[in-house]
Amino acid sequence: MVSFESDYTTGAHPAILRALEQTNLESMPGYGKDLYCRRAKEKIRKAVGMEDAEVFFLAGGTQTNAVVISTMLADYEGVLAAETGHVSTHEAGAIEYTGHEVLTIPQKDGKMEPEDLRRYLQSFFADENHAQMTFPGMVYLSYPTEYGTLYTKQELTEISHICREYDLPLFLDGARLGYGLMSRSADLTLPELAALCDVFSIGGTKVGALCGEAVVFTRGNMPKNFMTSVKKRGALLAKGRLLGIQFDALFTDDLYFSISAHAIEMAERLKEIFASRKIPMYLDSPTNQQFVILENRQMEALRDKIAFSFWEALDQDHTVVRFASSWSTTEADLAALREALG
Repeated sequence: MVSFESDYTTGAHPAILRALEQTNLESMPGYGKDLYCRRAKEKIRKAVGMEDAEVFFLAGGTQTNAVVISTMLADYEGVLAAETGHVSTHEAGAIEYTGHEVLTIPQKDGKMEPEDLRRYLQSFFADENHAQMTFPGMVYLSYPTEYGTLYTKQELTEISHICREYDLPLFLDGARLGYGLMSRSADLTLPELAALCDVFSIGGTKVGALCGEAVVFTRGNMPKNFMTSVKKRGALLAKGRLLGIQFDALFTDDLYFSISAHAIEMAERLKEIFASRKIPMYLDSPTNQQFVILENRQMEALRDKIAFSFWEALDQDHTVVRFASSWSTTEADLAALREALG
């Protein structure tokens, strides 16, 4: 069955598989101390335009969010996120499990607005009882958001300035970062994004890798003895080479960006297909996730031929579903969707 269910339903880009096979019999140190991890880190530093950036590889997105947030917060602090943020909705309480509360802020099209962030912080510190409350200790954003939308350079700059004003680290979850940066609507480069964040992740799992996320600390602010804290949380991969080799391949010859651009082109074609069938979109997403409103009968008929994701019930007769393109989406996949829609 043709699948638009998510951007990690296929395996890995062939260049990554070749790199893993070619290095398979090489003997290397563990825990990320191998040649390929070192080389991948250098390539990422060059890509983000920061020679002194500290880079650490982790296996998955939820693991990355939980490790970064829990190691950077004091025990009385929580993390601020949009109410539709990934850590607020789709991580099964992983952040709370570390002992830190997710403090939610209203959202608009999946985004936290700068004025809402400032209003929250002003209100918190104006409350004479705030010493008995969970302190905001970090701001979490994702790029793209859970709804495939993007922060503009101006919006991210404003949020970054508020974070500096209140001495809060800004953490950007980049599980789908490539698809955001290569969107036709993006007005941010990777170095510009890096300069506005205190820490961010570069997602591999959803952008061509078998697994893996690269965490980038931009201000010499990697928590002390970070590797030890990662191991304490059960997140230290003994065969760290598996992550280093994949990111080394992704950041060779701009592969990360070219395969992301392909996914965006496929997403734009998806939009055209739905528009030609007069099928409405739930919102305007400029990235690889497209949210479509289907009549329930239409949804059930299509589900027999095409895989996609349930998102939310819109009303008694309509459902919002998600179609995601990826680095591996093909012309044949699009043709199958056209035929299935009739």
